[in-house]
Amino acid sequence: MNLVIDIGNTVAKIAVFDESGIVEVVHDSNSALRHLGEVLRVYPVQRGILSTVIPLSEDAEDSLKQSGVSFLRFTSLTPVPISNLYKTPQTLGSDRLAAVVAAHALMPERDVLVVDAGTCITYDFVSSSGCYRGGNISPGVAMRLKAMHTFTGKLPMVTVEGETPFWGESTETAMRAGVVQGVRMETEGYIRFLEKEYPSLFVILTGGDAEFLTVKGCREVLIDKELVLKGLNRILNYNDKK
Repeated sequence: MNLVIDIGNTVAKIAVFDESGIVEVVHDSNSALRHLGEVLRVYPVQRGILSTVIPLSEDAEDSLKQSGVSFLRFTSLTPVPISNLYKTPQTLGSDRLAAVVAAHALMPERDVLVVDAGTCITYDFVSSSGCYRGGNISPGVAMRLKAMHTFTGKLPMVTVEGETPFWGESTETAMRAGVVQGVRMETEGYIRFLEKEYPSLFVILTGGDAEFLTVKGCREVLIDKELVLKGLNRILNYNDKK
């Protein structure tokens, strides 16, 4: 069995994989990995991979050392089963690269746009030939709502939960609709632009806010919230074979 740890800006995910795919996913603190020992007491893990977009805390490092698992630490120097054309690979988020690795494995004959809606929204493109061409980063849903409150004198702090009409009928719904509708139109704009050059484009939505990115006009869209975990597992298997 494989153990995959993905430490993000908000939460850590601990996933166990067998030959058929994901067995279990546990959400944990990104600063402590408190549930790691519990997972290892249940599953006979042979090897693991660790990906993080934040510096590891001392508590997290201690949890990893006490686990007894030999982890492959995913960095810009780790071999991956696609071509990475990013000009500054050392600054590329490991979660972004893992997502396109999984996308290409899921749709190896297709050009794929991966939209990961988390703390930030990332738009990443991998070609049918297995070349990662790069991508863009945009503020996420919660970040946009918080920014409007933080950088103005009167706008309230609004959460994404609640009524979202197309046209806001109050300040609260206007802010929420502005963000949610704006993110959807932003995503649809990327899709329409890419479909002109890549008619067989396939779109994969992932991340905690993927449900807010329901897009129109695109022929084929897949929502897979565990895409990054699947990519990390593929990278672990690829390096194990090497």
